[in-house]
Amino acid sequence: MRVIGIDPGLRNLGWGVIESTGARLRHVANGTCHSEGDDLAERLLSLAYQLRAVIAEHGPEAAAVEHVFVNSDGAGTLKLGQARGIALMIPAEAGLAVGEYMPSTIKKAVVGNGAAAKAQVQHMVKLQLPGVRLDSADAADALAVAICHAHHLQSAGHLAAAVARAEAGRVRA
Repeated sequence: MRVIGIDPGLRNLGWGVIESTGARLRHVANGTCHSEGDDLAERLLSLAYQLRAVIAEHGPEAAAVEHVFVNSDGAGTLKLGQARGIALMIPAEAGLAVGEYMPSTIKKAVVGNGAAAKAQVQHMVKLQLPGVRLDSADAADALAVAICHAHHLQSAGHLAAAVARAEAGRVRA
């Protein structure tokens, strides 16, 4: 199963695509969508166009997005939430079910410690996806989201059902 992980951000939206076959993971691609434009609406639209192109190019069958934390800057949190809306909407528009994970859940799935540092997450992503060349820290985080989701699908026994849904979607298209 092909899984896309998304690390939402208004300036930089990281994405990573992996293949999951049983417990085996393989890196497909990763990158960063950079928002363009002078106002918020233009920036969100540019992220939507870029993420839509990534999904069209790599054809994931499942998607997952990292939850974002609310901080003391209300305006910044609201803007980040709007970028997160793009990260949720574009995969849903493509017919993908979207999983959502807290950062501590992602870190625990990838590193084994929910309080792991970013450097530890990047190191474990590289170990679990041999030969991967990370586009950015945001792309590394997105690959961690994809790894977490792949583990969740497998451990929850949902992998076969998700593949069947993906196959049924291809038949209809």
